[in-house]
Amino acid sequence: MAKNTKAVPNPGRNVFIVEDHPVFREGLVQILNGEGDLTVCGYAEDAEAAMQSVARLNPDLVLVDIGLPGKSGLELIKELREVNDTVKLLAVSMHDEALYADRVLRAGGDGYVMKQQDPQEIVHAIRDVLDGHIYVSEEVMASSSHIPQKRAAEPDKQPLAELSDEDLELLELLGKGKSELEIARQLQMTTAKVEAQCLRIRRKLKLKTANALVRYAVCWVETP
Repeated sequence: MAKNTKAVPNPGRNVFIVEDHPVFREGLVQILNGEGDLTVCGYAEDAEAAMQSVARLNPDLVLVDIGLPGKSGLELIKELREVNDTVKLLAVSMHDEALYADRVLRAGGDGYVMKQQDPQEIVHAIRDVLDGHIYVSEEVMASSSHIPQKRAAEPDKQPLAELSDEDLELLELLGKGKSELEIARQLQMTTAKVEAQCLRIRRKLKLKTANALVRYAVCWVETP
């Protein structure tokens, strides 16, 4: 069950954390609460609880893990942006920044930082976004501003870039060992639609069999 910390009065700026891994989350709470200008005002473990708590607590920034149980962090960012155009949204993930950062920005997010970064770099990213800047690496920012030219010049680009946000969410669930039935229930789809989407993903990734897709998904999830 998702939980929330109590609101904490703070003359500085409040951060709400959406993260389902307790160890990483509690580490962030301790680090941010140790900063004089930042306070964690609450947390949630899934998107549904986050939507309710963010509306109630009205934080300055929401730190969103991309890989949440149920609805993905990317979908949460889209929904939060639809109802609140002022809150700052910073994504945090173990997945490849080059693949996800542009998707986060297009969804309405203000930045993307890798979990593997030094904790102080995450703090820096939070402050940067709170100050009104977009936070991604210089390499990603440069490529994001030249996407049309890059697509025309590089027809053999990374296959994962061809996948939609929904495809990536399904691929991640496959990589975590979920069956097609479990995926159908979690994504509120029929098993037939899951099978059809898996087939489309296989074609985009040029994989010949369903087992090859599962192996690919597992390797992708387990590779930082």
